[in-house]
This record gives sequence, C-alpha cells and structure tokens, in this order.
Amino acid sequence: MRRHGPQTGATAGIVLLHGRGGSAADILSLMDHAALPQVAAIAPDAPGQSWWPTSFLAPAAQMEPFVTRALAQVDQAIATLQSEGIPRRQIWLAGFSQGACLAAEGYARHGAGLAGVLAFSGGLVGTADAPGDPSDALYGHRPKRFDYAGTREGRVWLSVHERDPHIPLQRVRETANTLNALGATVETRIHPGAGHGLMQDDLAALRHLLNRA
Repeated sequence: MRRHGPQTGATAGIVLLHGRGGSAADILSLMDHAALPQVAAIAPDAPGQSWWPTSFLAPAAQMEPFVTRALAQVDQAIATLQSEGIPRRQIWLAGFSQGACLAAEGYARHGAGLAGVLAFSGGLVGTADAPGDPSDALYGHRPKRFDYAGTREGRVWLSVHERDPHIPLQRVRETANTLNALGATVETRIHPGAGHGLMQDDLAALRHLLNRA
C-alpha cells in the first residue's frame, strides 16, 4: 500500500484504486492536484497492475475470484484508515477505469457507513449473471444481476464518456439506478463524444466532495 497525506490528524480518508496498467503511485498523484492537505489517501497495488484479466463485463464465474481478492485489499485499506482514527463515515472510495469498477463494487457490497464513492469511467461488476442475450449496449456481453444488501446513504459520483471503448453507458446508468435504490445520492456526469480518461469535472468533484468531509 502506498500513502499520500497525513497519517495522523486527518479529517477524512480516501482509498484510491488504479486502472489496468496503472499503479498506486499513479492514482495517488490525483491528490497532488486536488489540494486536500487534511485528507489521508491510501492506494493498494494490483498484482501485475491489473485487478482482473478480462473486461469487467465478463461472466460472473470468470470475474468472481479476482473481484473477491481485490475487495479484500480494499477492505484492508479501509481498515488501515480506521485504525488511524478516521471515522468510517469520513472514508471514501475512488478509482479510475478498472479501479472505478472495483470502487463501485466495493461500495455496493461492503460500503455500509462509508462517505461515498467516486467512479471515474467505471461501473458495477454485478453479483451474478442475469437472463438475457448478449447486447450491443453491453459491448456483446450478457446482463448482470445487482443484488446488494443493506443501505448506502453516501454520495456517489459517476462519470463516463458517451462512447467509452471499455465502459458501456448502459452499465453506468444501471450503476446509478442500483446505488440510488440503495439510498445513495447519485450524480452522473456523461462527457460528450468518445474517450476514456479523467476530466477536469472529475477532479473538481473529488475536491468538492472531500472538502465537505
């Protein structure tokens, strides 16, 4: 795990999750631009720089072993921040691309009591396969179930380009609807055109939400 910011006296904490081919150091660099000196950030490194070897849209049987392993690292990072005195209600999850999918899934499965999640170009992995044929809206993949227990009363920021080559807009909308139904306050930002990357709006959302913490 890599760190950024204070390890004592922080007013809030954030677990940052990198994308495929990235690293903890890469995603932690966001904090250099966010100007949040009282926020403690922690970032795990994925084995081989990838949380899972395929698209997050792949069948549940292919995804689940990797998701379970990755979520264990997320839970460990949360526990580390809590052990340093940061209340769970002041801890956020955030990530980009693969890391955004992991952050959203971590929030949906294990995020009770957390402050919220920021998923930059990502969406829920899902809990199981759902009936239905492969569809163009899911880039040739079949639908998923989103069966999560409990309530999530935090804030959620979801962002994606209209034509993201890796993240279908349909999955982002499903993610927004699912988290909203769990009780979260969800804001979705759809960037026009094609692309897959962090935008200035994403950094502004990070700064705004964590400044409120």
